[in-house]
Parts: sequence; C-alpha cells; structure tokens
Amino acid sequence: MPLPEHAKLDTILIHGGFDNDSATGASEVPIYQTAAYDMGSAEHAADLFGLRATGNIYTRIMNPTISAFEERIAALEGGIGALAFASGHAAIVGAITNLAASGDEIVSSAVLYGGTYSVFTSTLQGFGIEVKLAEDGIADNFEKLITPKTKALFAETLGNPRIDVLDIEAVAAVAKKHGIPLIIDATFSPYINRSIDFGADIVIHSATKFIDGHGSSMGGVVVDAGKFDYGNGKFPQLCEPDPTYHGLKYSDLGATAFITRLRVKVMRDQGACLAPFNSFLFARGLETLHLRMERHCKNALAVARFLENNDLVTWVSYPDLESHPDHKLAKKYFPKGSGGILTFGVKGGKEAGHKFINALSLFTLVANVGDTRSLVIHPATTTHSQLSPEQLVAAHVTEDMVRLSVGIEDIGDILADLEQALLASQE
Repeated sequence: MPLPEHAKLDTILIHGGFDNDSATGASEVPIYQTAAYDMGSAEHAADLFGLRATGNIYTRIMNPTISAFEERIAALEGGIGALAFASGHAAIVGAITNLAASGDEIVSSAVLYGGTYSVFTSTLQGFGIEVKLAEDGIADNFEKLITPKTKALFAETLGNPRIDVLDIEAVAAVAKKHGIPLIIDATFSPYINRSIDFGADIVIHSATKFIDGHGSSMGGVVVDAGKFDYGNGKFPQLCEPDPTYHGLKYSDLGATAFITRLRVKVMRDQGACLAPFNSFLFARGLETLHLRMERHCKNALAVARFLENNDLVTWVSYPDLESHPDHKLAKKYFPKGSGGILTFGVKGGKEAGHKFINALSLFTLVANVGDTRSLVIHPATTTHSQLSPEQLVAAHVTEDMVRLSVGIEDIGDILADLEQALLASQE
C-alpha cells in the first residue's frame, strides 16, 4: 500500500522507497544481487541507453535495492532525488566533478574532516580544480574568496572535529547571490537537520556513519534539492551538448539536471557505485535513525556537561552547551539536539590524551563515528595527521583534542568509563 499523503518523516524512514515486492510479495527491501538486467526487447534496450526510458540496465547505474535506499534518503532530506556511492569520499568527489572541471574553483570552509581536507588541498589539484578555504566557515569569508571561476560553496553542518555550527542560511544567501550552489556535508547530522530547508542545494552523507549506525558498511550518498538553475551560464558541463548522449543538454531537464548527469555521466564513467547489500543495510539503518539520533543527542549532552565540570578537562566543544559560541545557531539548526559527536581538551596535551584513550574500556578506538557503540580518537595524530602545522591551526585541531562519538549505551556506564580514564590520563 502507498504511504499516506501526509505521512510524517519518522514514518517515511520506515516505509519510504519501497511498497512491497510485486513479484514475490516480500515486505522488506530485497537484496537484488544482480549485475545486469533483462531489457525485454531491442527497442526497449535502445530507449534505456538513449535515456528515453527509465529502468534497470546495469547495477553501476541503477539497481532496485540501491534505488529503495536512494528514494528513502531523498525523502529524509527533502530532495527530488539521490545517488548512492561506494563511500562518502566518492560522493564528495563525484558531486564536485559534476560541477567543476580543470581551471575551475570551489570555496570551502577550512574546518573539515581530515580526509576531505586532503582531497581538497591535494587530490583535486590533480584534476585542475582549486579549492580555496574560508576561515571559520563564516559567510563573509566565503564571499571574499569567490571569483568568476567558482562553481560551488562547500561546508559541513557540524565542522569535523571542531564541532562548530555552520550558519547555513547565511552561506546559502552568499551562494545564491553569486549564482552557484551550496554543497553541504551533513554526515554528522542526519535527521536532526534538513539543510535543504535552509537553502542548501546539494546534501552529502557518508552513510558509513549514523545512517548505517553499526559500523558494518561503507557508502555515501548525494541528495539533490532540485531547486538550482544550472542553465544560468556558469556550468558548461551541464549546459553544453554531451556527445556521449548525442547532444543532450542536461540543463534542458530542469530540476533533475544535476542528479541526472551525476548518474548517467559521472557514475557511469567513474564507476564508484554502492553495493546492493550495503544499500540493504543502509535502508534498514534509516528505519531506526530517528530513535538512535534521539539517544545519541541525549547521551552526548550528558557527556558534554560531565566533561565541562571536570577539572582534568580544559575545554569542551558541543553546541548544546550554553558556553559554546554557536549555541544560538544550534538552537536554530538543531532543535532536536546537536548530534552525537563532541571534542574536548585533556589536561596535559597529547601525552595525556593518549593515556586517556588507552585507559578507556567502553569506547572503541576507531577512525569512524556514528556507531551504536561509543568511539574515540585523537585527531591530531590520526585523522588529521597529514595536515601541516599551519593547516592544523586553520582546522582548529589541537594536540590536546580528543573526539568522542557518543553511543547509545547506558549513560551511567559511559560516564564511569570517562571518569576513570581521565584519572588515568594524569598518572
């Protein structure tokens, strides 16, 4: 049965993108572990390849299990469509290369996940794409760096690992003023923030994190708001005829221009498609996302308050704390809570931070976030270790910084583990 017309988001996360399997009666999203599909007739095959018809050809382009996940995540974000990738990194590179080519520029916040920082400051240079970094993610700082070559603005909803809050509406206004889209990495904030509602044009997730929720699958996804006019003359890749589709101009497709080219051009050629089994796990993860995010937020705030009142902690960054400089923005953009990630400084710097991590028993030391279990890492010597001292300063990564991904375990157990590890850090 189709969803009720006015179904709420929590209901859509459970039922969206799949309405039973008409062939088998399966009530859950089946895993179509299929590489290629019977196209029925030569004429229909020609229509599929010529984009005159929609359907499954090859799993690199489309697959029923992947499509169910894509439709569900598009509904989560309020977009018109989504495309799943093999990783969050692949999703970022795919989205940017769908807009920019050699000689073009992107302006990004400097407060970024270390892997994204490296892609932006090194790898994309090999594509001839320059990424300029705006200090502190402030809207005016973005605008100062925009040139006629700029193809997009990029930022994270919650900067990793500083956990600062982006003023999405302010940055979106700058992007709109200059006729370029705003790309938002919302990996830290699925469900608790819908960036498209505040003006974002493209939303990216590393589905490996909270969407999966169990540290079991790698994947990424790009969601298209469908509100940006790519026919404004700034995007030749979307406006000029594509010879591989006999002169198709993607901008002529209107609202679906970006997501269509991303699928039939970028994904077709780069090939970083998501596996059907991972899509099945992500679609299932979305069914409990709203419940898990509520617990993540509740536990993270309790941890932040505990740390803020501990003499062995020099500072805490979690936006729901009244002491956080972005507290007012957090209330605006994250009314359900500011997520499950926070950072803090251990008295004694790097050595104490390492002792703290080694003394933990409940927290797992991994390069990941968003699991049901609590996780920990020391960014300066791991996720951001490839950055230069100057880049670490720009990203606000200090030697005493520890990042916690607070899980959904009993809060008493979490706090007890933190307390004993802090004491051990000073020995």
